[in-house]
Amino acid sequence: MATEFALIGAGRIGKVHIRAVDMLADTRIRYICDVHEPSARKLAEECNSTVADLDTIFADEKVDAIIIASATDTHADLLKRCAATGKPVFCEKPIDLDLASAREVAKIIDAAGILCGLGFNRRFDPQFNRLHTRVANGDIGEIETLLIISRDPAPPPLDYIKVSGGLFRDMMIHDFDIARWILNEEIATVYATGSSLVDKAIATAGDIDTASVTLKTSSGRIAIISNSRRTTYGYDQRIEAFGSRGMLQAMNHTETNLVFSGDAGVVSEKPLDFFLERYADAYRLELTDFVRALQTGTAPLADHWDGVASLQLAEAAIASCESGVAVNLAEF
Repeated sequence: MATEFALIGAGRIGKVHIRAVDMLADTRIRYICDVHEPSARKLAEECNSTVADLDTIFADEKVDAIIIASATDTHADLLKRCAATGKPVFCEKPIDLDLASAREVAKIIDAAGILCGLGFNRRFDPQFNRLHTRVANGDIGEIETLLIISRDPAPPPLDYIKVSGGLFRDMMIHDFDIARWILNEEIATVYATGSSLVDKAIATAGDIDTASVTLKTSSGRIAIISNSRRTTYGYDQRIEAFGSRGMLQAMNHTETNLVFSGDAGVVSEKPLDFFLERYADAYRLELTDFVRALQTGTAPLADHWDGVASLQLAEAAIASCESGVAVNLAEF
């Protein structure tokens, strides 16, 4: 019997999840819901599903799970409703922009005992996932330092930046999750610095577009995260894990991995230009993982508490950036 989803949110990321569901065997989208009904209707026609309101979705016992791909400010309430109705849920990050609210929601999910997967899709990128596996297997000995580079090709629209929660909560939160996951040790201290170098309008909106964060674990391991809202050469996504017996590097993806060598030098293609292309496999694999968890009763690779932990790091980074000093994560 097919696993039937209800999708809440018919925007860009909702379309990504529909494509992922289409690629999985014995899964389908039963309902689509969006505050902009024409968008929901258009998407429903494309994937042979039905437009429905929230009351219909949560009342229908044939809905096996919910996918939340709506605006961030709706996530907490929708997650609470999933808990109240016993619906398993896969939710895009973040749970909420407020840490106290995210913690409250996570506790409600635990009390209800429902399955909750969170959209930290980079854990599912085949290259990043393999790097994690090899670090965990001890292939580079004891990991000592971790370098994570994440640079967007261009800033998002200013209207989005104003409601995004800022670079640390919106963009770097993925890198905080990856750092926790690979280091496999909770972070003790956070030092962050940031600037507006790309677009002064971003500073006027109260945000930054360039940032560096240093994380240190209780045992002394160090992770350095570098973010920028702009690159001239594509979507820059790299990880370097350095250990006592070697190093692992996850490099950028290009369209064909073609490299030209000649008298003028050695030239490779630019990285893929957008996150939808770069992480296409990851979006499919994260839904695959969620369906497996749903069918077998096992834990998903990323859950609501991972969302809380990464948001905690974002809050600490904001405090450090504002104060100019390292902060103790336990204070947040």
